[in-house]
Amino acid sequence: MYLRRKCEKTISDWLKSGAKKALLVKGARQVGKTRLIREVLKSKGADFFEINLIETPAAVKVLEQAASVEELAIGLSTLKKGSLKKGKTVIFIDEVQKYKEMVTKIKFFVDEGSFRYILSGSLLGIELTNLESAPIGYLSVLEMFPLDFEEFLQTTNIDQKIFQNLREAFIDHKPVMDAVNEKMLDLYSRYLAIGGMPQAVAAFAESRNVNDAMQIHADIQKLYKMDFTQYEAEDKRLLISAAYDLIPSELLKQNKRYVVSDLKNGLHFERVENTFLWLKNSGVALSAFNSSEPRIPLKLNEKKNLFKLYLSDVGLLTSEYGMATKNMLITKDPSLNAGGIYENAVAQELVSKGFDLYYYNSNRLGELDFVIERDGQALPIEVKSGKDYTIHSAMTNCLNNKEYNINEGIVFANCNVSKKNKITYLPIYMAMFLENNNSSAPLADIVF
Repeated sequence: MYLRRKCEKTISDWLKSGAKKALLVKGARQVGKTRLIREVLKSKGADFFEINLIETPAAVKVLEQAASVEELAIGLSTLKKGSLKKGKTVIFIDEVQKYKEMVTKIKFFVDEGSFRYILSGSLLGIELTNLESAPIGYLSVLEMFPLDFEEFLQTTNIDQKIFQNLREAFIDHKPVMDAVNEKMLDLYSRYLAIGGMPQAVAAFAESRNVNDAMQIHADIQKLYKMDFTQYEAEDKRLLISAAYDLIPSELLKQNKRYVVSDLKNGLHFERVENTFLWLKNSGVALSAFNSSEPRIPLKLNEKKNLFKLYLSDVGLLTSEYGMATKNMLITKDPSLNAGGIYENAVAQELVSKGFDLYYYNSNRLGELDFVIERDGQALPIEVKSGKDYTIHSAMTNCLNNKEYNINEGIVFANCNVSKKNKITYLPIYMAMFLENNNSSAPLADIVF
């Protein structure tokens, strides 16, 4: 099953514009980068030449040694069938992390103008350490994530009219029809069990068998562990793997905060900071840093040694917890401790929209699950998995604190839409509508 993605438009627009820029598509393994690029190029009738630097390692030497675009074209044509036509062909270089210098060398190739270039790869935050210093004006960057809930809905029978009504209810703060709300909450529980990894979603859509998705999740985890072994020193490889494996159990704790000493007694953050940076920059984990004040700019109050970690995909997380947990999610078993699962899903939704994640914790005022910056304001967010979603002392305390000047708070829960004073209660699935107007992340504009 081919799954449509919102970021198709970004790639299509780049292709259509004819801009003198290369496009770099980055993201964690298995989020669907290669297939999406290939499908968009095919659907738009583009003439393209694809080369994978892992499958064809000789291509790395071609890229290294090419002193001109002419030499590049000749070298690539010796490695794979296909013609490169000046002024027409798009050169698609996959697994570009195998040639780190490509990000800076691309300026030379783009400037010459004979071809257009699209690059893709995993671990780019690790391997391409000079990504931030890429030549401005010569490279656009698109980051891909697992399918969000809206994209997941294309595997269901929810039509566009219902979806539009849901969006209007979100905007107007009006309740959703009970039957529709219950159906959406059921589908969201399914999303929590399956997640957004395209291969797992497609397999489940075909068979409706959760085991098929779990097997794919296990295979993805093995790939991640193989990536960990590429780390320089053996002790650091083991540490990365251990730090990653600890995330699910840390999310079962009441405050969800990642405690470094849980890895090893007496271990301090300063000694292992690079390990957590590796997990974050590789895209396999998402981080929410502590902000000492719930006010903007949140980054000014950031404490990097206090953080929460989430897996990049909620389906990977629930597969780590096992089939019993997935069953309890789908059947809405009230005895399940689902707080960390719900938080993980909201975290990946917010990150995919371009939000930087923070949380707030105060002995006096309590803890907010998330605080994000939206429309120039601090927006506190609480995520509730149980029936007591109207109990949120930290949210109330922060909203009542005049120093913080917070105008609104959101509680996501298994509920319908309602509003009381400054707090808006929203069904958990409506996290998909929380857009970041200050982000360049692609917005929904496709009809599934």
